[in-house]
Amino acid sequence: MPRQVDHVSRRRHIAEAVCRLADERGLEGVTLRDVAARAQVSMGAVQRCFRTKEEMLVFALGQIGERIGERAQARLLRSPAQSAGTALGHAAAEISLLREEHRAEARVWLAFAAQAAVSTTLAETLKANYAPLQEAFARLISEAAADRAAPLDPHLEARTLLALADGLTVHVLIGHLAPHEAHDVLHAHLARLLEQPVTPAPGPEGTDAHRAPGAAG
Repeated sequence: MPRQVDHVSRRRHIAEAVCRLADERGLEGVTLRDVAARAQVSMGAVQRCFRTKEEMLVFALGQIGERIGERAQARLLRSPAQSAGTALGHAAAEISLLREEHRAEARVWLAFAAQAAVSTTLAETLKANYAPLQEAFARLISEAAADRAAPLDPHLEARTLLALADGLTVHVLIGHLAPHEAHDVLHAHLARLLEQPVTPAPGPEGTDAHRAPGAAG
């Protein structure tokens, strides 16, 4: 195997160890020594992959953002039968991390978001992750709301939707909202945005509760 491919694989393996530790302890519990132990590599191997702890954290955060972004983008690859509004709802639900299988990922994301408040480098990484999602949301909102009676600013609404998604992630993690309640909030917001009837969101968590107004599944 070429050395460069092995180096990339090693960096990703170490980043996964960072995420597991962050899920268990928060970022304050992530040390180079503990990461090396969790990844079952030497301290030297970690230091050859990352010059500093911050560089390691930035890479791990980029991995999380890439994974979430890929899922959201997959939701945006619409079939001919899928409307812009449906694609928007699917993608917004995906980045809200409300499903049980994404709960650990949500905890890790929140740990990184908190650290980004005091780390310019992490903050820049987060902003870079948000940018393409915001543009995709603005495009879909513009298309889905083309026949809306009152005009709207798609870029403002895209920023609002991203902020709502993040807020719902936090509220579910701390137990203020149950996952199905968070889905209801997202569903109602999209219904009002697209001027559709507000109906009960489909099913509890684990079924298709993440569907947007008018979603076909």
